[in-house]
Amino acid sequence: MHAAKGGASHVHALDQSADAIAAATRNASANNVGDRCSFETVNVFDWLKARTAVKPHERVIPRFDLIILDPPSFTRTRANIPDALRGYKEIHLRAIKLLRPGGTLATFCCSHHVDAVTFQKVILDAAFDARRILRRVSTFSQSPDHPILPSIPETEYLKGFAFEIAR
Repeated sequence: MHAAKGGASHVHALDQSADAIAAATRNASANNVGDRCSFETVNVFDWLKARTAVKPHERVIPRFDLIILDPPSFTRTRANIPDALRGYKEIHLRAIKLLRPGGTLATFCCSHHVDAVTFQKVILDAAFDARRILRRVSTFSQSPDHPILPSIPETEYLKGFAFEIAR
């Protein structure tokens, strides 16, 4: 809603939850931006794959100025960290391919098992594979009502970044 209220010409929101999409649709109408918003109940991985699949000598056509990725935690245990990192890399690789030069990727990770340094490295690895150069423009953390106790790393569960596609 913030993007639409902030002047975006169109906002397309994806979520796997039909209830979340229904709530977002109602919220867009209540905020008088429903005419500039569309919503889709879909698995985001599948949606991104479908839009980045190309034949051997074709290229993905970047079409978005802003993509916000806010997936659920990809891992609940330390043992699943490698799988989570592969998932984060895949989702970022495909999103980066869909962003126009100068576009922005805002991305978040809520797994306390994946620290900010590791999360950023995965994003930069995805950008390298996409042959894109990112410029970090913002770093995000959880709000002050969720304090971080340095002696308990698990309390720093939310991390995020905004990157501009420099090239």
